[in-house]
Amino acid sequence: MSKIVVFGGAGFLGTHVCEKLVERHRGDACNILVPTRRLGHARHLQPLPGLDTAQADVFDPARLDRLLYDAEVVINLVGILHGHPADFERVHATLPQRLAAASVKAGVRRFIHVSALGASADAPSHYLRSKAAGEAALASQPGLATTVLRPSVMFGDGDRFLNLFASLQRLFPVMPLASAGARFQPVWVEDVARGVVACLDRHDSAGQVYEAVGPRVYTLAELVRCAGVWSGHARPVWRLPEALGRLQAAAMRVLPGDPLISADNLDSMKVDSVASGRLPDLQALGVSPAALEAIAPLYLGGTAPTRLDLFRASARRS
Repeated sequence: MSKIVVFGGAGFLGTHVCEKLVERHRGDACNILVPTRRLGHARHLQPLPGLDTAQADVFDPARLDRLLYDAEVVINLVGILHGHPADFERVHATLPQRLAAASVKAGVRRFIHVSALGASADAPSHYLRSKAAGEAALASQPGLATTVLRPSVMFGDGDRFLNLFASLQRLFPVMPLASAGARFQPVWVEDVARGVVACLDRHDSAGQVYEAVGPRVYTLAELVRCAGVWSGHARPVWRLPEALGRLQAAAMRVLPGDPLISADNLDSMKVDSVASGRLPDLQALGVSPAALEAIAPLYLGGTAPTRLDLFRASARRS
């Protein structure tokens, strides 16, 4: 029985990856294990056949060794968008380093890691620099067959991107927007999940870095307008100058919970989240990315897409 351990499996992307893994192994002997800080976070995964959850501190070396015992594949999807520099370093750099070392020790044969477009040691944000440090940590383990995917912003039912801007436009008569000209190449979360799972069936994906993007580039202002139109609450977009945008981010930082946007987010958006054209993309993994316009109106319009809706949308991909 093959064992696949999915770190971050209870999250937005992770849920879709786990569903795809179950579909891939339907009828085969397979054990999919999802470690999580709190079992309640993974409750929605428990009905999936062949999948188990385990409450665990993945920074505990002994616990990590037990989780990876007899594993053949490790998939790391853990990531955060907000935090202090030490938080980014711990989650995006230290954790991949520990996972990679423990995987080599356990004899894991494949390691799939999701990073981010724009990851670079000299990037302007802690988020992007820490993502680059995580990739470097994996590269320092030459005995591990690793594949890295770098997605742009991901959209899909339940996302915290388009849904957030749609919700804000229901509440406010105007949308003040910092970094309105930042460019993204949004990709459907289902397509990224397909790409992750496709790596397991392609031996030539080991050692490769793939850019996971959709078919079209948008500015942030265009995406916000689309979210308003498709949700039925279009509002004028007021472009904030950088100084006001940073003032807004500073004010949000003192509010309880995760901020809507932080200064580090603004720094990340100085780098376009679009394909470089120098690396293979999802199509190299046999995935033809769906257009944003074919998917987002289905869930922003107030009615969650059915499986048939998503099948029809996938069939109309451009």
